[in-house]
Amino acid sequence: MQHNYQDLITIFNQTFSQKYNTRLIKGGDEPLYSPASEVCNYHQIIFAHGYFSSALHEIAHWCLAGSERRLLEDFGYWYMPDGRNEVQQKEFETVEIKPQAIEWAFCLAANKIFNVSADNLNGAEADTTAFLHIVAQQALRYSNEGYPPRAQQFITALADFYQTALPFNESRFIHG
Repeated sequence: MQHNYQDLITIFNQTFSQKYNTRLIKGGDEPLYSPASEVCNYHQIIFAHGYFSSALHEIAHWCLAGSERRLLEDFGYWYMPDGRNEVQQKEFETVEIKPQAIEWAFCLAANKIFNVSADNLNGAEADTTAFLHIVAQQALRYSNEGYPPRAQQFITALADFYQTALPFNESRFIHG
């Protein structure tokens, strides 16, 4: 199945732009969340290079951010770029569990393979197997207990567009 980032832009903007004054935007090298300002009167979720997976990941962060965080650039979260040491990498993975679990559900709804991301090619080697297991456990919790409301709304919109059956079988979070 072909996955076009423009479809994501359309799905996201139709689902959220009016109520949340937020638009999904194709960007350059680095993803960024930019709140509305004097320069732009709407919030922007800017994803890297038109990469479908980058868009899903950035939307997952947006779905988790509360109303106050959505007024801050990059939601006011700590971020250290590629090249993290082992301690920094563990901290990064800790804050990435929930967004990547939601991203996994987005991938399932879009009938796309999910790949966990340690996002540290030039730093300490990450144990991606262990990280994948932790993300899978969170994905199972969300599947059983419910997703944050905006995440569920986007999962439903993706499933409608890609004709994916909901709810997901728990085994999908074990085998991808």
